[in-house]
Amino acid sequence: MGGNGFSVGRDAEIAAARVMVVHTLAEWIVARCREWVVRVAVDGPDAAGKTTLADELAERIGGRGRPVIRAGVDAFHRPRAERRRRGELSPHGYFLDAFDYGALRRLLLDPLGPGGDRWYRTAAFDLRAESAVDTPADLAPADAVLLVDGVFLLRRELREHWDVSIFLGISPGESLRRALLRDVDLFGSPAAVRERYEARYLPAQEMYRRNAAPHERAHFLLDNTDPANPRILRSPA
Repeated sequence: MGGNGFSVGRDAEIAAARVMVVHTLAEWIVARCREWVVRVAVDGPDAAGKTTLADELAERIGGRGRPVIRAGVDAFHRPRAERRRRGELSPHGYFLDAFDYGALRRLLLDPLGPGGDRWYRTAAFDLRAESAVDTPADLAPADAVLLVDGVFLLRRELREHWDVSIFLGISPGESLRRALLRDVDLFGSPAAVRERYEARYLPAQEMYRRNAAPHERAHFLLDNTDPANPRILRSPA
């Protein structure tokens, strides 16, 4: 028996389930043959497992010989004064003011899209330093795959910029549970994590679901409640 109570065979079965999901997604992405870079959104609530999945996809797609560009919406935050102008815990502030979508399109999505020149940047803002980032642009290979993880990626002003979209579904309760394990050092205490999620992040995600219906619009809808055994609930025909 394993330390978690599962048999070795059961552990292997669970591990294989995740590998198969990653394989299925990667193969579908690799099969997208376009005249521009394939732009992939990995969306979902806070603590849904977006970065982990995007990194796994990058490894798998890179192993198939396709160049991969990794980016995250967190590198396109707005300055603190703009992010917090509606209040420190405002859910509207999180949904409406946290990210600079104009910069995301201008520096990354448009250059890599149809008619773009493929000169791109993966960051506009350093959140920890609270300062703008101005690094030289890179030239993407024509057959590259762009993998972007982050919240709110299927909102109206972005949804047409993705060639493939993946939405990881977890419940608000699961989002909070994971945050209480992950974000205590970031926010200082479990109470601070709970306050921030219950007041700001979770209500903002509900606004997003009502406003953009990402779970209905994504090409792939995943149930990631159990990260070891994710399930594809919907995929393209």
